[in-house]
Amino acid sequence: MPFDDRDFPNLPKGERATSPRSRRMVAIWLYGIAGMIQVMIALGGATRLTGSGLSIMEWAPIMGAIPPLSDEEWHRLYALYQQIPQYDLVNSGFGLEGFKRIFWLEWTHRLWGRLIGAAFFIPLAWFTATGRLERRLLPRLLGLFVLGGLQGAIGWFMVASGFFPDATAVAPIRLVTHLALALLLYCGVLWTALTLLPPGPRISEASPALKLCGWATLGLVSLTIVAGGFVAGLHAGLVYNTFPWMDGRVVPEGYAALQPFARNLIENIAAVQFDHRVLATLTLLAATGLVIATLPYRARLGWRAGFVATAVVVQYILGVATLLLVVPAGLALPHQIGASILLTSVLLIVHSLRFARGTSPTASVRTYPRGGHGQTARGTPFYGSITSSPAEEPKS
Repeated sequence: MPFDDRDFPNLPKGERATSPRSRRMVAIWLYGIAGMIQVMIALGGATRLTGSGLSIMEWAPIMGAIPPLSDEEWHRLYALYQQIPQYDLVNSGFGLEGFKRIFWLEWTHRLWGRLIGAAFFIPLAWFTATGRLERRLLPRLLGLFVLGGLQGAIGWFMVASGFFPDATAVAPIRLVTHLALALLLYCGVLWTALTLLPPGPRISEASPALKLCGWATLGLVSLTIVAGGFVAGLHAGLVYNTFPWMDGRVVPEGYAALQPFARNLIENIAAVQFDHRVLATLTLLAATGLVIATLPYRARLGWRAGFVATAVVVQYILGVATLLLVVPAGLALPHQIGASILLTSVLLIVHSLRFARGTSPTASVRTYPRGGHGQTARGTPFYGSITSSPAEEPKS
């Protein structure tokens, strides 16, 4: 069996978890889960853009994994769909074949969520039972598993809002909640994987400006994604299709039309689109500042800074093009995927700075050889090893 006791010839079971091999195994598993969540986010965007999310009117966490196997079952599900407003107002008369097209996308979306749950829980149980998981990680990973289960329930809560009278799509606030939890789950899994197996050296000392730029950019990216969720939920991208002006104005007329004012932030189409534009522009500026702040550290952060620069420019261009062309699916879906990629790029820098002391950019970097700590024989960093021993590394 792969990774059996022979892979740990000098370690008792109680010490396996702290070995470089065990940490690497757990990290690779978590990187795989993070990749699956990225695919899930893309599938969620596709279901929203195609209106497929309301095609399954039953929440069956276990039996729902089995697709319709008979013509009778297809007609039963189609009859259920014909009872909701979306059918009458959007898809009336598109027939059983049209229903199957939207059904399969939503079914794949839900099946992928179940697969993520299995891919998370089964290895977690195995790593724990065989002593390959550090005890300090178990509460965090169990919390992430519970969050994943909650995400499924929130998903159904979101879908149910699309069955309300005169509704043709889900409620924006529920859509944003579902998206935000998905990204929170993704960040939690990725952060843990990066802690166990970082893609580069950890920066031991960094300027306060660099750390501030990193966290500010991460916060702005997160806020921009949330604002984008409201744009999607309200279909706000279908109006004001000019840039940078909105109907010839910097601030659109009717920005504060709703009372109390807070309602404008989540219900007013003009305000929601304007806020998303402003946050996207601030994110572009903050990311630019972050890239500039990394220049003194380019030998250590160069590729990560390049990742941020590329991701933010591509994402901004995609956003403007999506707006100007009135939200074609071929641009809207890459724009949603690009948001999570941009989030990833900034997270890589923030994570590498999490324990850095606020000093000059000429300070050294901690580097480690394979299977140990310090530098390699030639004094160059080994990027594939763990950051430090459990006793040395602060908990994160």
